[in-house]
Amino acid sequence: MKADDFARQNLADNLGERGPPVNNRIQFRRKNNIMNELDPQRNRRPERIRHIHLLGVCGTGMAALAGMLKKSGYEVTGSDNQVYPPMSDFLAQAGIAIKSPYAAENLHPHPDLAIVGNVISKNNPEAQELARLGIAYLSFPQALAQFFIAGKKSLVVAGTHGKTTTASILATALNHAGLDPSFMIGGIVREFGGNFRLGAGQCVVLEGDEYDTAFFDKGSKFLHYQPWAAILTSLEFDHADIFADLQAVKNAFAGLVALPPKDGLLVAHLDEPNVAEVAAKADCRVLGYGLAPERDWRLVDVRHEGNTSYFKALYRGQLFGDFTLPAPGRHNCLNALAVIALLADLGLDAATIAAGLMAFAGVKRRQEVRGVECGVTVIDDFAHHPTAVKETLTALKSAYVGQRLIAVFEPRTNSSRRAVFQNDYAKAFDEADMILLRQPLPLDTVAPELMFSSKRLTDDLRQRGKNARVFADATAMIAALLPELRQNDVVAILSNGGFDGIHERLLAALRQRA
Repeated sequence: MKADDFARQNLADNLGERGPPVNNRIQFRRKNNIMNELDPQRNRRPERIRHIHLLGVCGTGMAALAGMLKKSGYEVTGSDNQVYPPMSDFLAQAGIAIKSPYAAENLHPHPDLAIVGNVISKNNPEAQELARLGIAYLSFPQALAQFFIAGKKSLVVAGTHGKTTTASILATALNHAGLDPSFMIGGIVREFGGNFRLGAGQCVVLEGDEYDTAFFDKGSKFLHYQPWAAILTSLEFDHADIFADLQAVKNAFAGLVALPPKDGLLVAHLDEPNVAEVAAKADCRVLGYGLAPERDWRLVDVRHEGNTSYFKALYRGQLFGDFTLPAPGRHNCLNALAVIALLADLGLDAATIAAGLMAFAGVKRRQEVRGVECGVTVIDDFAHHPTAVKETLTALKSAYVGQRLIAVFEPRTNSSRRAVFQNDYAKAFDEADMILLRQPLPLDTVAPELMFSSKRLTDDLRQRGKNARVFADATAMIAALLPELRQNDVVAILSNGGFDGIHERLLAALRQRA
């Protein structure tokens, strides 16, 4: 068949007429660089749905959404390029079939609805086939909103830092108050053994991610979450791959604070100038929290004993209650104070809230003790932004008084591998007695002179009197650490990724040394 005849037949097939086999059509379009465009009219939830397919299903949020849809009775399949534990195990246990790698054939037989993760690009073969077939599609946050938020009281926790922990404290406290919440959070909440829950109560707790939604929607995810109330913990520049500057970040959060209705609520950490600036644009009621005397909700009398924090909460100058939180650090007490403010506004009394906070069992990868070997405590934490690194190390220093704190840091995010935070990191490790830095993997889209340098940070830290070294990978770090570690040392491993399994490998090496 001539190429022009093939093209005419392929066009006829797109219009619903008979065409050549799917594999031939796909190869022809790839060879001739023909791009299919998604139809905006198909960006909707169809009336009748049996089968839902998720593109990028192994992401934390997408896997949770797949589990929620499966529990709701839908036939669910998914696809991803990288399929490995723990998400592959979770999806297998949920009975969700995964296809890998991405391929147009994965959409045959046709699903009734496709949900497109933000890892999917326009030229992904499944996105191209999705457009060609005209299948109805939604982004991850659109699907979450339409299937699980509609008809609920949405409580959204947002901010550059602390949103996972704050949302987890909120969900735990609501559950212990008997309100049976639903939630989706970007971490494994120990209270529930997962990062999502379908409850019968009216409240749904959502971690409000400011990252973009999908290749066809570059707005922040939290703009879809329909908040009745929002908590805004912090606001700094981050995600340098999608935000041009701090003002762009502020603009995104300004969109969030405009969403609650007039009788809704914004709980904002007004001690932070960026938060205060954005909160001033809200049309709803605003309750400020923090350390300053003029705040509606004020944190006072904070003290730490090991991994437990104690504090008092004042409401407009009057004692509201005494609280215990099984987590170290002033920043975690502030996170808990935001939860107290929201729960009190919902009508819960101090004693009920205090019981909920005390029951908080933590979140995986947030100051999580992975093990103790030879008297050495190995801790896993998600911190990667300079402020998060600083606050995490400060909290650990207060929890492990008198013990040596070793920080092991992997710059892995798009922002941390750029020079944008180069100088800020030099002040983030002050509480560490020893610092080991991994050399970052290069970003293909960033010029070498704009990349973060672990070598330069090492030099800057040494000028501040710190014991700092740089290594090529986790294997070299473990080899350097083993002869250095001694009884009562605390090793804080900071990364937003798996870091080549360094946690378990270090613990295994310590066992072998013993």
